[in-house]
Amino acid sequence: MRILLVEDDPRVAGFIARGLREQAYAVDTAGDGEQALELAAASEYDAVILDVLLPRKDGYAVCRQLRDEGSRVPILMLTARGAVDDRIAGLDCGADDYLAKPFDFRELLARLRALLRRPYGVRPGILRIADLTLNTASHAAARAGRPIRLTAKEYALLEFLAANQGRVVGREQIAEHVWDENFDPFSNVIDVYIRRLRAKVDAGFGRPLIHTRRGEGYLLAVQPENAGD
Repeated sequence: MRILLVEDDPRVAGFIARGLREQAYAVDTAGDGEQALELAAASEYDAVILDVLLPRKDGYAVCRQLRDEGSRVPILMLTARGAVDDRIAGLDCGADDYLAKPFDFRELLARLRALLRRPYGVRPGILRIADLTLNTASHAAARAGRPIRLTAKEYALLEFLAANQGRVVGREQIAEHVWDENFDPFSNVIDVYIRRLRAKVDAGFGRPLIHTRRGEGYLLAVQPENAGD
């Protein structure tokens, strides 16, 4: 999942971004409201964590503009303002949830998972394909009951493939959701991670699940038609 974090305090932004990346999220950061809108227009995000007190354009205005432009991305407002009127104002301008500072990072993660489980999200609690299971809350993966040890980025890529099981996803789509704005489109890093996943998910099993569609991308499927390998 790719998250847009909008927070003007570099220390707070660094803390949140680091914690999210450790949980396999790809994170882009913006330090003001105008930059947030520019990033949201340029990239597709699975959720936005949005501070209220921002330079140039505050969080309420950012949220309202996103909704006016038709965006349905889940928005979690994160702010030091904890009064009831402030929470109401945030929800009324289009936010989906509201978390006041200071907060327990585990609660932020739980609220983010809840937003991503809503109808416009793509993450049920358990993803299954054949004998492969992924727990999107604990990030545990197993095949035929055998645990699979994955790095955060390996898990993020496998979850994205599983969320799109049976559909071909191209390198651009993978980069958009699994990596952040620093991704080098000319690198072979996606191919490297696909090879790592095949070694961990498919090796030793008679039926491969990760396949390549020549010239198109990759898919996670039991018996894909016309898969390259």
